[in-house]
Amino acid sequence: MRSAAVVGTGLIGTSIALALRGRGVTTYLLDRDPETARTAAGLGAGLAAVPRTPVDLAILAVPPQHVARALHEHQHLNLAHDFTDAASVKAKPQAEAAALGCDLSRYVGGHPMAGREQSGPLAARGDLFQGRPWVLTPAEGAGRRALDRTMELAELCGARPVVMGHEQHDRAVALISHTPHVVASLLAARLLHGDEAELQLAGQGLRDVTRIAGGDAELWTDIIGSNASAVADVLAEIVLDLRVVVEALADLGTGAPERPRISREHLTTALVRGVQGRGRIPAGVVSGPAAAVSGLRLSGAAVGG
Repeated sequence: MRSAAVVGTGLIGTSIALALRGRGVTTYLLDRDPETARTAAGLGAGLAAVPRTPVDLAILAVPPQHVARALHEHQHLNLAHDFTDAASVKAKPQAEAAALGCDLSRYVGGHPMAGREQSGPLAARGDLFQGRPWVLTPAEGAGRRALDRTMELAELCGARPVVMGHEQHDRAVALISHTPHVVASLLAARLLHGDEAELQLAGQGLRDVTRIAGGDAELWTDIIGSNASAVADVLAEIVLDLRVVVEALADLGTGAPERPRISREHLTTALVRGVQGRGRIPAGVVSGPAAAVSGLRLSGAAVGG
């Protein structure tokens, strides 16, 4: 790959551009907010300009709800020979792109599984994707050239390409990213009811559990809403588990003589299952996937340039 264009110069887009520039790829930066693109350019991420001729690959670093529209517009403008995106939801944008009549033979969905709580180009890092999975979701009919270029993009950024189906990807991120963000946010929201003396006792455990709740609420509404059914399915299962735990704690709290043994067993089982589940996280996976798209900017989202 010799040339690329990044549409949307937030954390993820600028980090991709920095990685590409570091590998000698001529990279153009487009954003609905020209000042944001210029900021990214000032960091050495590329040229804040529209290329005169089509680049090899355009990366749409925009939130899920803007992917199809951005793809349609920039294919019409002949920005690139092939296209990919970096959104954390795949099935819905793919269906919307098909409905708009986009050329899906030149498009492969993508999702780099890395991020930070900070957003915007100033938080970008050229090594953000080093060693991380980069999911590719080619639709039926996607061209070999588009897939090869998207795979090369991931490798140029230091990531590990992983090919998955759209629905499989969305179920996966509902489990490992989107639902954790909702749960962390709900827990963090309970802190609004704590008084200052109580909050002074907060330790690292609370900070770890609520870290991802600090992401952009408007952006995460778009992300989670775009994967609503899959997230709802996981949350429904959590609700069932919570009911069991709440009932067990209520029994233990009242000291009802006929139920303490069973209630204690239910509580222990819930905690043991948590230990077992955490043990299934592959070695070397660090916290971060839940924030993987926290840098996709709403203000510069849809259509750059």
